[in-house]
Amino acid sequence: MIRAVLLVALALLAVPARAQEEHPIPIVAADNFYGDVARQIGGNTVRVTSILTSPDQDPHLFEVSPSVGRVVSDARIIVYNGIGYDPWMARLVGATGAAGRCVIVVADLVGRKAGDNPHLWYDPGAMLAAARALADALAAADPEHKPDYQQRLTAFDASLQSVRDKIIALRQHLAGTPVTATEPVFGYMFAALGMEVRNQHFQRAVMNDTEPSASDIAAFEKDLRTQAVKLLVVNSQASGRIAARMERLARASHIPIIRVAETEPPFKTYQSWMMDTLDAVDKALP
Repeated sequence: MIRAVLLVALALLAVPARAQEEHPIPIVAADNFYGDVARQIGGNTVRVTSILTSPDQDPHLFEVSPSVGRVVSDARIIVYNGIGYDPWMARLVGATGAAGRCVIVVADLVGRKAGDNPHLWYDPGAMLAAARALADALAAADPEHKPDYQQRLTAFDASLQSVRDKIIALRQHLAGTPVTATEPVFGYMFAALGMEVRNQHFQRAVMNDTEPSASDIAAFEKDLRTQAVKLLVVNSQASGRIAARMERLARASHIPIIRVAETEPPFKTYQSWMMDTLDAVDKALP
């Protein structure tokens, strides 16, 4: 009899965990790096759907399908970038309102406004802010597992230390180095490394899909031809005619080039992706 009672008690204790696995909290992330963070914080109690996942896709050309709308409408937690980077998600959130749903806009968490550089994921601090907001949202939706979410948040923060240490080490010998880019994708990391970023008007024009001015093009070309810059950063997912021209000129001038992305590569975590990118900078500018 005692053995039977114990077995029943253990079975009852296991029900919430099994139920949580069978009915995980649905989270939708506009971008797969936010989805990755959601998985790291949520563990097996969440079901994460990331909308933008392909490294071959230009995020600026994304078009919403009905299936995306359905996924967003069913989500209990939504996380997206904001400040105009993923306006389609803001529209979907407005059109598919649901009671009790939590919407996390990362730009709002870190005080970024319209007109600021939207490529927030190259700022590890912004990603930590997103992780904290996700942990809070999950704890509110699932109080029983709050200690688990907090534990995973602590682990996530600790795992970013290697990225922070690498930034500090690189800054010691790269601060002040003149660099340039075809778009401001890497802007926040450039700032963290203390580099001198040139041709910013050109970069913003390309990002906004407008033609850079003749003077901006001429200044960029001069920097490359005279080797006034020591590194060119290229967006691997969106390269137009003028950007490709600058890349060719950099190669001809023997200026190192690294490629950065707007989508987390397959089989990577956010942490390993950032470390790989920093390692590429380190290798290009030893």
